[in-house]
Amino acid sequence: QVQLVESGGGSVQTGGSLRLSCGASGYSDSSYCMGWFRQVPGAERERVAIIFSVDGSTNYADSVKGRFTISRDDAKNTLYLQMDSLKPEDTGMYYCAAREAWDSRCLFWDRYAYGYWGQGTQVTVSS
Repeated sequence: QVQLVESGGGSVQTGGSLRLSCGASGYSDSSYCMGWFRQVPGAERERVAIIFSVDGSTNYADSVKGRFTISRDDAKNTLYLQMDSLKPEDTGMYYCAAREAWDSRCLFWDRYAYGYWGQGTQVTVSS
């Protein structure tokens, strides 16, 4: 049973920082894509940042490039999202997701391609 559990969300002011964590258990695939999506009410869940396990390659949404950094700690089975210079438009529910993958094309797949999800953690950025 795969479980993804997010933590680290909260409320910050514009320009602040947060670090999200996603603890993974029961996941045995050695080749996978894992990453972060966010959703606001009434909108589609959008891809924010993804990492490919084999070579550590990453893909970021244009809106977060240069401000967010995705990383992983394999020893702790944990995925991170460091969010700096936060803006009000970064507000949303952030979800951790994972799927088995054999090449880095998974970096560009949308939410429908991901089968494992966490429960989400709320990020609120006030102006």
